[in-house]
Amino acid sequence: MKLSQPLLKASLLVSLALAVVSWQAKPAAAPQKVRLSRIVVDSTQLASYKALLKEEIEASIRKEPGVLTLYAVFEKQRPNHLTILEMYADEAAYQAHVKTPHFLKYKQGTLGMVTALELIDTDPLIPELKIK
Repeated sequence: MKLSQPLLKASLLVSLALAVVSWQAKPAAAPQKVRLSRIVVDSTQLASYKALLKEEIEASIRKEPGVLTLYAVFEKQRPNHLTILEMYADEAAYQAHVKTPHFLKYKQGTLGMVTALELIDTDPLIPELKIK
């Protein structure tokens, strides 16, 4: 069956219009919250700090589906300087995280250990990219 030129154009326009309407009807996904936490720890308390941080990260990943990544790295040249890559499903997941018992235990337990804290909110280049 051969379609006439006007009928073919009309079909294409209807298809395009339906695609646009379908795309616009989908609710926009809430953006991820991605943050870098740059921390300096009192070097005399580093072992205790690491133990509390490890416990908090493991509990967060295990118990909170909205916590996508908490990845801590310590600098080789300055081992009491660390950066944590924090990825949450959205702002609500982050707000829920900071109210959990395991986060509050970490926060209270490390107050006297942290000598500097810088929280850097970021915009990911490829938000849908998952860490393997």
